[in-house]
Amino acid sequence: MVESAAAEHLFLRACRRQPVPRTPVWMMRQAGRYLPRYRATRERAGGFLAMCKTPELACEVTLQPIDELGFDAAILFSDILVPIEGMGFSIDFNPAPVLANPVTTAADVARLRVPDPSESVPYVLDAVRMIRRALAGRVPLIGFCGAPFTLACYAIEGRGSKTWSTAKRLMMSEPAVGHALLDKLARTQAAYLEAQVAAGAEAVQLFDSWAGALSVHDFRELALRYARQVIELLRASPTWRGGGVPIIYFVNGCAPYLDDLPTSGADVIGVDWRVDLAEVRRRVGDLAVQGNLDPHCLYMEPEPLRQRVAEVLLAAGDAPGHIFNLGHGLEPDMDPERVRLVVDAVRELSAR
Repeated sequence: MVESAAAEHLFLRACRRQPVPRTPVWMMRQAGRYLPRYRATRERAGGFLAMCKTPELACEVTLQPIDELGFDAAILFSDILVPIEGMGFSIDFNPAPVLANPVTTAADVARLRVPDPSESVPYVLDAVRMIRRALAGRVPLIGFCGAPFTLACYAIEGRGSKTWSTAKRLMMSEPAVGHALLDKLARTQAAYLEAQVAAGAEAVQLFDSWAGALSVHDFRELALRYARQVIELLRASPTWRGGGVPIIYFVNGCAPYLDDLPTSGADVIGVDWRVDLAEVRRRVGDLAVQGNLDPHCLYMEPEPLRQRVAEVLLAAGDAPGHIFNLGHGLEPDMDPERVRLVVDAVRELSAR
């Protein structure tokens, strides 16, 4: 594993709520289809999954936004569904993800295994090591996984959904099956993140993209409980380097759950754009926060967009522990120059 020359980089310092000279900025889906170089790489690779499974290409597209736009952290290029293929799921992207063998019964869950990441996703770990070498300490590398509830939604539905009603029906009508699935997913994701950290990831993020579909009660039982399990297993692992790797828990649609999020065990709470960042900071206490510009603001003209960046920074306040990000990911038709404007505005307006 390459030792980090960026161990005290301002992104990591902000994760730990240490003072920084300006607010660090990165964006979800910062390596993606809005970049012409990414589209060229994808065409050369022959598809999205091929890029995920080819370490050289994953490294290439991870570095593209760092080289072009100057973000303060890189995030591993992959997909949240990649590690569950090793559990026994058959996955394809057409272009959205499709699982050919979704879970419908207790027997389906019993057949799933908790794989060894070194055997099931060696290409991801090779990519992490390659990216760390290529970054050469310029910025830290963030690893990631899908949170158990979000992955369970795909595992049961077999594809995306607006309501996730099939997944919720199974979890509520057959709770033993739902909890057995969530437990296997949690153990799989903990092992996956542990392997990423051992390979060189300097921070990790759990994406709970669909937890906002739940009531507060069900969020606690089906999403938060198993995100917490991942985090507890991760912190107990022998490769956790004394707890020095920050953990970010991002919940899309987090507003109803703000009082519960600090119990996740994460160091940083990532939030979407539907909540006021000042209120978030007040309610999550001694945790860092990440967010929360509405990504659709990037369709604005430059001056109104710059004003929206200023509003997020004002809401975050001057206390240490804010990482600027979008409330969700970049869209394919967004202008890279608008992304550059946001990065530059954060750097200028947050300078202390």
